[in-house]
Amino acid sequence: TGSTVDAARLLHVSQPGISRLIRHLEIRLGVALFERRKGRLLATPEAQTLYAEIEGVYRGVQHVQDVASHLRFGGHESLRVLASPNTALELVPQSIAKLVERYAQARINFETLPAREIVKLLVAEEAQLAISSAPLDHPSLTVRDIGSWTLVCALPQTHPLAQTGAFDMAKVLKERLIAYSPQAPQSQVIDGWLRDQCIEVRPAVQVRSGYAACAMAAAGAGIAFVDDLSARAHKPDGLKFMPIPEAPRFPIYCVVNSHRPLSSMGAEFLTIVAARLRALQHKAFD
Repeated sequence: TGSTVDAARLLHVSQPGISRLIRHLEIRLGVALFERRKGRLLATPEAQTLYAEIEGVYRGVQHVQDVASHLRFGGHESLRVLASPNTALELVPQSIAKLVERYAQARINFETLPAREIVKLLVAEEAQLAISSAPLDHPSLTVRDIGSWTLVCALPQTHPLAQTGAFDMAKVLKERLIAYSPQAPQSQVIDGWLRDQCIEVRPAVQVRSGYAACAMAAAGAGIAFVDDLSARAHKPDGLKFMPIPEAPRFPIYCVVNSHRPLSSMGAEFLTIVAARLRALQHKAFD
């Protein structure tokens, strides 16, 4: 302001108090902070240097306050989400879309990876969580069921079996079948189910994903047992999905590193995924 009178008015304090504070600072610092010229106070170069440092401190404090506020509301938070192929078709993207509605400034990194890569990144703490339809096992990981998936039968809408209205396993097994290669995430659980049913499959075509199995069935290459997550995501014309009576249900897992607690946004994301799964389980196929 150029004067102690105007400074006092600006700060709503007394003018003598301003003068005493300036004298006190100059004595403590051992340098002159102002030059007195014709009743005006002009800041010295030393005062300008000190002022710049103090401004930096205040900006730093304000930045800490801003970061704390953003952490509370997810503004500066980032989340790296990994997913198995079938959960990555609709379940995880729809859940992420819901999450970013609530955390508009957050950054979400989403990747679809094989199980071994998911384990590697979670153990290395390079990702916060994964949603997987395949079991993942590692001492450093915490695995928890958050829902389930089941099997349906996918076949061309023009196929004679599609006209019957009821699933007939004996008739299905006489048809050309689409099976999964050993590398497919569903292979282990679906093959186990078939063995339990004493079913020997002689596939006409092998695929590595439920989505590919749906595409093959739609093209008329054969009939496929498909996880319902892939079936719901694949909606081509001419493809019919038939429920399988007493079809088994298999877990869907959320997987996190046991040594890295989830952020509040990560925890909310898992809540959204679980809710979305419950909604899917009550939704009939079109």
